Amino acid sequence: MSDTPISPLRRRMIEDMSLRKFGEKTQNDYIGHVKTFSTFLGRSPATATPEDLRRYQVQQSQSGVSPATINSSVSALRFFFRVTLNHPEMGRHLILVPLPGRVVMGNNGSRPGNNHVLGFATHQ
Repeated sequence: MSDTPISPLRRRMIEDMSLRKFGEKTQNDYIGHVKTFSTFLGRSPATATPEDLRRYQVQQSQSGVSPATINSSVSALRFFFRVTLNHPEMGRHLILVPLPGRVVMGNNGSRPGNNHVLGFATHQ
């Protein structure tokens, strides 16, 4: 283990992920995403506003960050705000990017628009 001191906020996030049995790679990825966001902000990510989140996602998109990386960042930041900071409302301001070649599924696992067909079929 490194002797490099870590911030109380980072320590708390690591503890939160460890309690939930996140794998080492996931923990490293999440910490990296929060660090990148913090660098973008130029201050603690705990002070972020919804507008900061929007500007960050615009910057990611304009600089050519892949959809998969953006989505990984969204997951990390949602965890950070929801669990570590107990500010779940901040997660609403983070948008997942559709991945090319993937079919978007509805809340019940079906393709959007098929709910009426499935409902019709089960209620005959």
